[in-house]
Amino acid sequence: MARQSKRGRDAGTGQFITIKEAKRRPKTTVIETIKVGRTKKRK
Repeated sequence: MARQSKRGRDAGTGQFITIKEAKRRPKTTVIETIKVGRTKKRK
């Protein structure tokens, strides 16, 4: 089962920022939920 992780992102530049910073600037940032799990090994 995949876990989920939250990441903050600046809406203008697309750069990742901290969740704390994203909550402080809600008009210009987005908090995304990203699935975090195992990567499949290629043959």
